[in-house]
Amino acid sequence: MATKPTRPAPRNFAVNRQAPHFYHLLEHFEAGVELTGTEVKSIREGKVNLKDSYGMIRDGEAWLIDCHISPYLPGSRFNHDPLRDRRLLLHRNEIDKLAGRTQEKGLTLIPTRLYLKANRVKCELALAKGKKVWDHRETSRRRTIARETEQAIREHRRRHT
Repeated sequence: MATKPTRPAPRNFAVNRQAPHFYHLLEHFEAGVELTGTEVKSIREGKVNLKDSYGMIRDGEAWLIDCHISPYLPGSRFNHDPLRDRRLLLHRNEIDKLAGRTQEKGLTLIPTRLYLKANRVKCELALAKGKKVWDHRETSRRRTIARETEQAIREHRRRHT
């Protein structure tokens, strides 16, 4: 019986690790990114930062704002502006849905990661709601409790095996 070939897992170029700390991530969307050649080469080298970036719906189009992609060193005079606004490629119904949802109080678009899928650079956007200070504490408390119970279970298994 022949095994079915598996697809390689998408390679992450940038991950916004602070997003789950500062926001409640409600819904995720996959979007293509309109890039120039030097931007693609720089992203493939991993020289991209999503930390302060966000998404915006403007004039019926989705945009990635403040995403820093470092200039490609061999790019000479044809290099790109590191902080330029980049258009996100989404279906019309997704853009309309996001436009309606971001008009709601406190909801925003946060890019959570940039990755490669079928030789295309994709951006994972999350519809997010900002956390309050007590939310940070509650998340930290839950994480601590989960870690302590996991340790206790491991310790119990180690003693009784």
